[in-house]
Amino acid sequence: MDFRHTMKGRRALSTVAITTGLLLTVAGCGGGGSGKSDKGSSSSSSSATNSNGGTTQSKAPESTAAPLAEVKGSGLVLTVTSAKRDGGGFVTVEGTVTNNTSALWVAAEWLGDESELARNGGSIAGASLIDQKGKKKYLILRDTSGRCLCTQFTGGVRQGATADWFAQFPAPPADTTNVDFQVGSMPPASIQISDGE
Repeated sequence: MDFRHTMKGRRALSTVAITTGLLLTVAGCGGGGSGKSDKGSSSSSSSATNSNGGTTQSKAPESTAAPLAEVKGSGLVLTVTSAKRDGGGFVTVEGTVTNNTSALWVAAEWLGDESELARNGGSIAGASLIDQKGKKKYLILRDTSGRCLCTQFTGGVRQGATADWFAQFPAPPADTTNVDFQVGSMPPASIQISDGE
């Protein structure tokens, strides 16, 4: 009799353990019960970032906000997604570049007239902001080593891929909100500077 009760008890414990394990597995796969679908929250495309805050590549831009500007040239599509003024007297401009050429793109013509090519190779270092109203041109800031405060496209941008970029500039006067962003042989992109948060 004791043996029979022991076997029934073990079966009951095993059943409870298996059921609990299955419930935990199902709950873990349920998305947290927020009622929102996770569809679209992850990208199936590949991405890579470098240690310089550099490049993220994907098959399509993930930004949902309307871009400030988009220009095309030389098989590239340059999109400016934000231009924010911060309290430190800087303007940070961000966006994406899509390589629609038939080869790897390495941003060679986006360097500008660099004296420190080794430090800023494959970057957006030649970009500028042009204040038509104030008749001034603002160049990308550099750190004490001469490196630009901007994205370096380490390894280039593959054919058909999109890469994120950023560039920091000295801020134009507070009453200047409209400027042109210019880089390489791309047409100028008229953008509006907003105040940072």
